[in-house]
Amino acid sequence: MVGTDSQVHCNRTVFITGIVIQNEGKGAWACIRKNIVPRKMLHLHERISYETSLTEEIVSLFTTERKNEMINIVLPYIYQGATFSMEGHLDIGAGKRNKTREFVNEMVTRMESIGVEPKIKPDAFVASSYANRYTK
Repeated sequence: MVGTDSQVHCNRTVFITGIVIQNEGKGAWACIRKNIVPRKMLHLHERISYETSLTEEIVSLFTTERKNEMINIVLPYIYQGATFSMEGHLDIGAGKRNKTREFVNEMVTRMESIGVEPKIKPDAFVASSYANRYTK
């Protein structure tokens, strides 16, 4: 799972991309990547689009060869319920009161176009929870 969140500060905007590999029932491995834009990014569409671009950038590092290596690790455990999937967690929501709802179709389509399963709030916990804690 890969997801990005941002926070506007007084003279910069901080973007954190979280990468999480979940081993259900046994924990997870996670790391972050920090990106700072040296200005306030006040336009919501610009920030959401940049968050999505940063997520796409990390996802692109998982080449077919790298994904196959990960699948080979999981393969012996398929009969015990193991699976492998790539998810792009987007810090957007479709709720009526959510300011980002107008961007859902655009960002979801971007994730789907690169072969990643998109997740939005409340299911996008890597962006909305994990990455979020490091943007402050």
